[in-house]
Amino acid sequence: MNKIKLLLIEDDFSFSFIVKGSLELTGGYDVYVAATGEEGLKAYECFIPDIIVSDIEMPGMSGLQLVKHIRMDNISIPILFATARISPKDLIDGYNHGADNYIRKPFLPEELDAHIRALLKRTLSTPNNLLNTGYQLGEYLFDPIYRTLQWRTKHFNLTEREMQILEMLYDRKGELLLREEILIKFWGNSDFYTSRSLDVFISSLRKYLENDASIQIQTVRGKGLKLIL
Repeated sequence: MNKIKLLLIEDDFSFSFIVKGSLELTGGYDVYVAATGEEGLKAYECFIPDIIVSDIEMPGMSGLQLVKHIRMDNISIPILFATARISPKDLIDGYNHGADNYIRKPFLPEELDAHIRALLKRTLSTPNNLLNTGYQLGEYLFDPIYRTLQWRTKHFNLTEREMQILEMLYDRKGELLLREEILIKFWGNSDFYTSRSLDVFISSLRKYLENDASIQIQTVRGKGLKLIL
């Protein structure tokens, strides 16, 4: 699965370091960091991101100027301003220059992740695109890019680890997937505590999938798991 490529433009090194690590951990993004507007513009051209998260006040080229330049080349890429400046005038200026949304600093990593996912869905997705990027699991549509399961009109948001496990099971559907293989791949070891963690994630996935009785995550005692469709 290809990761979502995110360009983070932030002149505060400590803050950008924390945000980058959090996004990579909580969201599984491929994050490129630029410290100035000028660096951000060059990174946009070379990195070719799927989404941009930018500060506004930076030395040299401001976030507003940066967005104006990018919009001359690309009108569809989603751009989110992460800033403490959220006065009515700031909002109007940002939207007029081409920003799609704002998030106020300081914020939790999960909050930023939620903003990014919502913005990507709104600006990049159509029903057909979702079908092209997702997998059909019985009556469900599983989309690993957006970490969602859809059953009829219901949508379930998955955690990064839930998505990874379900995708691994799907890739090996009908086959026995050894517990140790899953544990080593995602946790790096197969001790008692990680094994119990896996059980929790499997329980959650079974609950998500309970609307379609034809889908089963079978436990083969003492060996592993098998996804039956």
